[in-house]
Amino acid sequence: MNSSSRYDVAIIGAGMSGLAAGIRLAHFGKRVCIFERHNAVGGLNGFYSTDGRKFDVGLHAMTNFVRPGVKGTPLTKLLRQLRIDREEFALCEQKQSRVAFGPRGETSLRFTNDFAVFESEVARAFPAQIDGFRALVAAIRAYDDVSLDAAPESARAIVRRHVSDPLLEDMLFCPVMYYGSATEHDMEFGQFVIMFKALFLEGFARPFDGVRVILRVLLEKYRAAGGERRMKCGVRRIVAQGGRAAVLVLDDGTEIVADHVISSIGLPETEKLIAEETTATSNADVGSAAMPAAAPGAHSFVETITILDRQPAALGWGDDTIVFFNDSARFDYACPREWVDIRSGVICFPNNFDYGPGRALPEGIFRITCLAKPGPWFAAADAEYRAAKTAWFADVARSARRFLPPVADADLAAATIATDMFTPRTIARYTGHVNGAIYGAPRKVRDGRTALSNLYLCGTDQGFLGITGAMLSGISMANYHILQKG
Repeated sequence: MNSSSRYDVAIIGAGMSGLAAGIRLAHFGKRVCIFERHNAVGGLNGFYSTDGRKFDVGLHAMTNFVRPGVKGTPLTKLLRQLRIDREEFALCEQKQSRVAFGPRGETSLRFTNDFAVFESEVARAFPAQIDGFRALVAAIRAYDDVSLDAAPESARAIVRRHVSDPLLEDMLFCPVMYYGSATEHDMEFGQFVIMFKALFLEGFARPFDGVRVILRVLLEKYRAAGGERRMKCGVRRIVAQGGRAAVLVLDDGTEIVADHVISSIGLPETEKLIAEETTATSNADVGSAAMPAAAPGAHSFVETITILDRQPAALGWGDDTIVFFNDSARFDYACPREWVDIRSGVICFPNNFDYGPGRALPEGIFRITCLAKPGPWFAAADAEYRAAKTAWFADVARSARRFLPPVADADLAAATIATDMFTPRTIARYTGHVNGAIYGAPRKVRDGRTALSNLYLCGTDQGFLGITGAMLSGISMANYHILQKG
């Protein structure tokens, strides 16, 4: 392993955005190294192994899917910029997904990778709203969601200019917020546009072998371009001098110098690295452009994973790929009052993508995601924590199953061969995100600038969302701050 102490660019974190930034920079001859505290890449979109099984974390589906030949979309841009053939990701399309509201999903909107299906569903379920919905879609299509200096606007306020039915409004926000909102109740319109396009105007797909395929391709591209990577080697401090990141101090005390530093670990987490060192230095060392400390996201998630000895279709669960559900009068996307809010969530069946004739995952997978309150999960002693996981696993499953074709408890138990569950504590442990906040800080920094002139953000807190968005974030920050400036 090369153990140089000087680089053109140092990247903190080997998630999707950090890997993409590294590939882009290495393609143009930059001497770049990625520093990752853990022993696996992927960050918020990785995988882990238990009892011989590999479990994806983060990836329900890769959003922004478009079919070959469609130009000018996020997927085609990232493939071009990273020099990836789309066949290398081997993406398989979803079959169909739903947004289901009501005690048992009485109001349902189906959607696929063909937007006309979703539009027709809105016209069927909300005939008085369809003209306003089409006007909203026109506004979304016209909005420049990649602008780095767009003024923030309330998404709820803009949607209400076009959609007057609160139920339809909430049904539009539920998938978009679950798949990308760091804020509660509302979100910035640019973020809403990014996710609406990603989910509804484009679509869902997944490699047969899950997120491992995407990570393998990115690692191969990075190695081939000459990039370096140091695993189990995190950055402990960023030493600031004269308003610049002068030195990176690694976990083992090694000091690294780089002309530019890109951090993919989140805004509060990056600020913490600077603050730890600069408490003993003058304010001038931090830089005159210092911003107020970023507040971390307040909410997190739990996810239950059930492994079945048969395909979900054998239990009658074969039509839906992803189901976004809510049983409340209004969709309440906020930090729960209790450990978990089981009133809404996301169901995912990785088996229900179109893998082609005669091709199926070897085991059934049933995943459920719900909002979680970080505090109790972090405060619990080990015995209480384990008991809470067991209790909430059952409650989450019981709530979600109301939105699926009925299956007897005994039949599901007989088909279940393994279970697992991750919590805010799990997320924080393996990603370093404060509060286990998957979508980072509510305040996004679109241009990636920080208080230090040569330190830039990429990833979640730069504001591009989803797996495709994360990779585009790394690319855009590499282009904008380093490559375009020579």
